[in-house]
Amino acid sequence: MSMHDSIRGFEEWTDPATKQMLSNLVDRKQKFDRAKKMHLYCLWIAVFTSFCFFYYLTKAILEPYSYSFGTMFSIFISNSVLVIIAVFLAGLFGGVRVLYQQKEKKEKEYQDLRKEIIDRSKDLWKEDAWKKRHKVFDEMKSLFDINLYHGSK
Repeated sequence: MSMHDSIRGFEEWTDPATKQMLSNLVDRKQKFDRAKKMHLYCLWIAVFTSFCFFYYLTKAILEPYSYSFGTMFSIFISNSVLVIIAVFLAGLFGGVRVLYQQKEKKEKEYQDLRKEIIDRSKDLWKEDAWKKRHKVFDEMKSLFDINLYHGSK
């Protein structure tokens, strides 16, 4: 894993092990952000596609054949394209669920490492470096949107 260039600039404020921890934290944050975006995009695609599908079903099947559930069901089943779309949408929502679980796992890994750095900050920044740690914390917040001042989200 390569260390981020901006973290390399922390020479006077951190030791190599701390820089590596900060680099790992940035990597985990980026993985979490990617997982979060992917989940959100897929969720919106699934919702929009489902809305369009149900709108079509309402206009094409529900309104004209509302007098008989059996007729509506038989017309729906007889059209293989509609059945395939319904199965696809069910799979899409299943995929959204899997992406949500992956996002949650990546967030937990990121938050655990972030909290570990916060808890161990007295060990990571000793003596004179302790007075300058706020510069590292400010840089991490401004460059990567990672808050190392507080343990809560």
